[in-house]
Amino acid sequence: MAADSFINWSLLALAAPGWGGVLLQGFLHSVEIAVGGYALGLLLGVGGAFGKLYGGPVLRDLLECYTTIVRAVPELVLILLLYYAGTDLLNQVLGAMGIGAVDISGLTAGIFVIGVVQGAYSTEVLRGAIKAVPAGQIEAARAYGMSPTKVLRRITLPAMLPYAIPGLANLWLIATKDTALLAVVGFSELTLVTRQAAGTTKAYFLFFCAAGALYLVLTLVSNLFTGIIERHARRGFAEQR
Repeated sequence: MAADSFINWSLLALAAPGWGGVLLQGFLHSVEIAVGGYALGLLLGVGGAFGKLYGGPVLRDLLECYTTIVRAVPELVLILLLYYAGTDLLNQVLGAMGIGAVDISGLTAGIFVIGVVQGAYSTEVLRGAIKAVPAGQIEAARAYGMSPTKVLRRITLPAMLPYAIPGLANLWLIATKDTALLAVVGFSELTLVTRQAAGTTKAYFLFFCAAGALYLVLTLVSNLFTGIIERHARRGFAEQR
């Protein structure tokens, strides 16, 4: 039996009554949240890694609590906690300061939630990458009289990139998948709109396969760009066979 006899491909049309346009819009929302959350997590990770390595004992203990708790608690629980309790806590603080409650958009909340989760993992990835830099390179830079900022910019960051990129690439792919968890809080990303389309049309196989294909395309494109970045970062390194 031909596939066309039981799959109504017209349901994927971009214009109504097709749901293709809705799926693409949800896909774009997923990418927006993944990019924003990943960027925020990377900023938190850089600060966390340097804080753990070079900060005082109080800062190191606080960062250790942050990374341990976030990595220990299931991400779905963290999303529910940060999305609902975090918004309520923010409004309570603003109310205590005499400021009215704010209506936080789903996109902003989603980026914040993904960023906090990503930040804990980025901290450990970057910390390990920094520790992988040979100590002799840092000592040589200091012996030449480089300031700590110049050592960081010219030695530490370029030398750590080849060690950090594989882990950071994995975290980016995890961020793209974590956006699906935001469906539980009602944000219209790809998984939620796919479920709505499938529930309305009863074409579950068609729509969930289409959503899987979109995630696969995103992963393949991400792997392509990651490979380019990694080859650029590893230029001058001896080839490993």
